[in-house]
Amino acid sequence: MKILDMEDLAKKIRTLKSSGRKIVHCHGCFDLMHIGHIKYFQASKKMGDILVVTLTPDIYVDKGPGRPVFNQDLRAESIAALECVDYVAINKWPTAEETLRLLGPDIYVKGQEFEKLEDKTGKIQKEYEVIKEIGATIRFTQEIVFSSTKLINDYLK
Repeated sequence: MKILDMEDLAKKIRTLKSSGRKIVHCHGCFDLMHIGHIKYFQASKKMGDILVVTLTPDIYVDKGPGRPVFNQDLRAESIAALECVDYVAINKWPTAEETLRLLGPDIYVKGQEFEKLEDKTGKIQKEYEVIKEIGATIRFTQEIVFSSTKLINDYLK
């Protein structure tokens, strides 16, 4: 089973890490699955042994009215369907900070649009502080970037 609750995922990760596996973690909304997400996940998987993806729960998606387009269960199923993804969990918190503390990945991966550790919400800066706190590494992919919000607003409305 690829889709786990957060506590079961944390246990699974502890077991995998104790056997020497390198855990890579991606986190986001992933509302409208597109080629940018797929390439991001594929590039992330190459950075370690196990790719874990956590997603923002519906109640904390802050992308505007009518979002997320797809509910958290459908988003989780879409991500889990990808061969490069080993485990998926729906986050319990509004940001990835507590998730990072609970899961303790070796590598946290974001897209290159976050390389300057800046975003309008301030989330990436807080996540980076937790990355340092837990002794993990932050890395960035260099893949094609699309915005689900832009795609929805420009083509699907």
